[in-house]
Amino acid sequence: MARAALSSASVAPLRRAGAALLDLLLPAACAVCGLPRAAHERELVCGACWLRAQELPRPRCDRCGHPVDTRRPTARCAWCPLLPPFVRAARSAFALPGGSAEVIVHALKYHGWSALAEPMSRHMAALRFPPDVERERAALVPVPLASARRRERGYNQSEVLADGLGRRWNLPVRTDLLARTRATQTQTRLTPGERQRNVANAFRSLADRGSLRGLHLVLVDDVVTTAATLNACAAALHDGGARIVSFVTFGRAPALGDRW
Repeated sequence: MARAALSSASVAPLRRAGAALLDLLLPAACAVCGLPRAAHERELVCGACWLRAQELPRPRCDRCGHPVDTRRPTARCAWCPLLPPFVRAARSAFALPGGSAEVIVHALKYHGWSALAEPMSRHMAALRFPPDVERERAALVPVPLASARRRERGYNQSEVLADGLGRRWNLPVRTDLLARTRATQTQTRLTPGERQRNVANAFRSLADRGSLRGLHLVLVDDVVTTAATLNACAAALHDGGARIVSFVTFGRAPALGDRW
């Protein structure tokens, strides 16, 4: 017994030394820029790339979290009208396109870097919502992915982001409340009107109406542009009985007329 304990104790330093030597000879590369990460950097994205991620400009609207145009301080928020009345608040961490945040999203969605969801969700978790949202939010609901795309990627990027966020906010992640009823074409090259038509009636609630009554649910997605997809999901949850819905995303694209 003592010999086994001694042997185990002597092996641990050798393993640490071996790991340190491996880091020295083959340093881990950043998933974004491809350059070697510093020894103290344990995340997949290096610190320099996070510095190149552009946060949404401030000040921001208290409800929708969209940057406020300080050149027109008395003008109404241009993004709030995109949201239906049952959507309480929306928040996003970074501005897209441009900067390393866009590359991070592409690595998560198209290059198989599912582990990027962990540091991405850490930045999303730091976003502050109005006090009533933080007090009332009952669960996180990831935007469902079409089955063909899920098979192609091997995971739903919104779901892995929600998992990381749920651990930080101590909230359950509910993948059983919302379903995609049909595949839709990618929203990337569509106009705002085409985006709305593309996702119209593309989602439905899976819950019994009574089970959602009174709940404040938070929809999770990687990027929001015109909020067409998130609004369609929110409408399905609201029709299913949810009292109110909020949104949280990693990235946000500018609205028409924005100058970021």
